[in-house]
Amino acid sequence: MKRRKLINHIATATTVATLAACNQTTTQSVSTDSLPSVKWRMTTSWPRSLDTIFGGAQTICDRVAAMTNGRFTITSYSAGEIVGGLEVLDAVQQGTVQCGHTASYYYVGKNSALAFGTSVPFGLTAQQQNAWYYHGGGLEIMHKLYSDFNIINFPAGNSGVQMGGWFRQEINTVSDLNGLSMRIPGFGGEVMKKLGVNAQVLPGGEIYLALERGALDAAEWVGPYDDQKLGLQKAAKYYYYPGWWEPGPTFEVQINLNEWNKLPKEYQEVLKTVAYQANISMLAQYDALNGVALAELIAGGTELRPYSQEILQAAQKAAVEFYEEKATQDTTFKEVYEQWKKFREQIYKWNTINELSFAQFTFNNSLK
Repeated sequence: MKRRKLINHIATATTVATLAACNQTTTQSVSTDSLPSVKWRMTTSWPRSLDTIFGGAQTICDRVAAMTNGRFTITSYSAGEIVGGLEVLDAVQQGTVQCGHTASYYYVGKNSALAFGTSVPFGLTAQQQNAWYYHGGGLEIMHKLYSDFNIINFPAGNSGVQMGGWFRQEINTVSDLNGLSMRIPGFGGEVMKKLGVNAQVLPGGEIYLALERGALDAAEWVGPYDDQKLGLQKAAKYYYYPGWWEPGPTFEVQINLNEWNKLPKEYQEVLKTVAYQANISMLAQYDALNGVALAELIAGGTELRPYSQEILQAAQKAAVEFYEEKATQDTTFKEVYEQWKKFREQIYKWNTINELSFAQFTFNNSLK
């Protein structure tokens, strides 16, 4: 089949992904006999048991194979099978694997501005994050940052606003946080440090044991569905909300730039399309599953608690101070932060008019 026909099929698939919420049961394939056979490996930051977040990686693998008649295949591996869950970027950069599925904020030690690629405290919701990435300059910014690591990235999942974590004891004031050991990555961890918390970073598969054995006093992961699968409710009683440090975290596929440049243009377009599908589909899946899981957790004895206004206000103040401090110390961070902040101000104003006004009235009255 001619090259032009393949591109037409890819364009059709892109439209389907955009307008039909990425229907994963539809497989469009084309003859690719003139294109090379390519086999890649994908390492991830996730345990295989988490079918949502690991499923985002698997969506990419499945759809790439389906859209290329099996000529281009990617095999996914869970955290620890090739490298540790927090070593994905290194493995992709070094060419140990061709690609990985992870979160950019795990690697802020390499470049602090990478945090914006996932989520930052009091930042953007999932919808706002997608707007920044796809139409607000975010993808171009992240590509520039990742070029230093010989990597190109694409959004490939989002959980929506996360929960605020599991605590072994109640916390009502900022002083209650002082001295607690908590699993919390990214800038959320940096803000928690300012509030007296001993912030730690652990991959998902290690959280339960650390919390259950008392090595941690608190831990956050994603939300009710995934947290329940990890069994975190068995190790801590109190479940707090909202996850102010992750209002719309983007997960991503990272691709070694040398391997990316070797791909035929058709395969590059396939990868971009399926990453988009994984991004939209994961968010929809979490929204469909989390409410049911939360009801089950509460029925099983979990005690749901909102963060106090004192803690939220202190955390927001600490977050702003942290950003401003980083901007004075790091010119790259300052460049990204100022562009991101300008976009946030604009979209906050708009969403206050359309989204917030609708939600405040409709949600409150519908639940009465």
